[in-house]
Amino acid sequence: MRSIQARLRIGLVTILLAAGLLLVLSGAWLVDHALRRYLETGLRGETENLLAALVRGPHGLQLDEGRLGSLYTRPLSGRYFLIEIPALDIRWRSRSLWDAQLETPSAEGLTEALADGPSGQRLLTYRADYQRYGQRVRVTVADDYNPLLASLTRILGLGALLGLATLLLVLLLQRLIVRRALRPLDQVREQIAQLHQGRRTALDATVPAELVPLVAEMNGLLRHTDEGLKRARHGIGNLGHALKTPLAVLTSLAERPELQALPDQRDVLREQLARIRERLERELRRARLAGEALPGAHLEVAELQELCALLRRVHGEHLTFDCQLPEGLRLPWDREDLLELFGNLLDNAGKWATQRVRLEVRQEEGYLILVEDDGPGVPEGERQAILSRGSRLDEAVAGHGLGLGIARDIIDGCAGTLELETSALGGLAVVIRLPAPGVGKKNSFER
Repeated sequence: MRSIQARLRIGLVTILLAAGLLLVLSGAWLVDHALRRYLETGLRGETENLLAALVRGPHGLQLDEGRLGSLYTRPLSGRYFLIEIPALDIRWRSRSLWDAQLETPSAEGLTEALADGPSGQRLLTYRADYQRYGQRVRVTVADDYNPLLASLTRILGLGALLGLATLLLVLLLQRLIVRRALRPLDQVREQIAQLHQGRRTALDATVPAELVPLVAEMNGLLRHTDEGLKRARHGIGNLGHALKTPLAVLTSLAERPELQALPDQRDVLREQLARIRERLERELRRARLAGEALPGAHLEVAELQELCALLRRVHGEHLTFDCQLPEGLRLPWDREDLLELFGNLLDNAGKWATQRVRLEVRQEEGYLILVEDDGPGVPEGERQAILSRGSRLDEAVAGHGLGLGIARDIIDGCAGTLELETSALGGLAVVIRLPAPGVGKKNSFER
């Protein structure tokens, strides 16, 4: 979104600056052209007035200075003339030139290039050729163009300031308009984030016409994905139920008298069948839970209070589950996997605890999960062994030894770490560290 706004803003600024520069340059050229055409008319009239000031005298043609304007007699006034009669080698120039010289243009009419004048003046010159008393007379008139150039520069500066103010106003209006126009995209982005968090199952269809195809395609994809997940879960459930009967038959066969003479083979067969049954029940339970959860639903930590209350009823009222859970904290991983993780850890702690199980979840450069009990604990040399799937240190305690192994699989999928330490309560402490979202490998359990 921001990149779109930035590209629009840069494009608009570029277009406006180019258009403004073109407008200023073209405006300056038009004004300059109009001024020169206007001054050309006046200079042409001045050449005619100077031609009329040529009269016959006792010694031939002479210039009647009484017919000249005051500007031609005041030094450096900015108005100058040069009258030439090439056949008679006669030249008259205005007193206003003082010691400076006025160059004769090479052609008749207004000269496009400005000539250098006295005192740094820039002269606009005009030449006209006439016939007077049978002689060819060349009259050149020049006018200082600097005052008009200064006025033109001020006008252009004022126009540039007005253009800049207009540009800023247009950018402000464009920013407001683009923000308002792109607001539906922001809403769609927020809804997609809510989909990822499990707070929504579909995108809102009330969007501008331009976004209707996108929203419709995404909602169709969500429905297709949800239907595919449901079919997969149903398939898992059907497969599990279909395997239960053959598994029960194999279990009954393992108890037949014929196998009493082969105790080693019978024990191996029983153990493998028990593992198959445990795995089958676990996957069926996952399929049932996933059918009720939103795709991508995350776990609200407050939900663990109910889990602790349930486990207390399962393990007996003599056991206290101390849950220290921050309010409003959400764990950004799949809700089903986390519920199974906490369920396994708390259930395992409840089996070994004497009076108290403690659960703590807090956020610090990621997430820290601590599960402790006041049971007998685990010797340091044996801690790694119980993380293996199916390993148990005490066969008298109910279970199949899969709890910590399953927990480690889920934690690995979340790119976290699991460590076994000595609890402050005297028993075992399970310390789990999960990175913030986007750090580490992708959650392979997330749907």
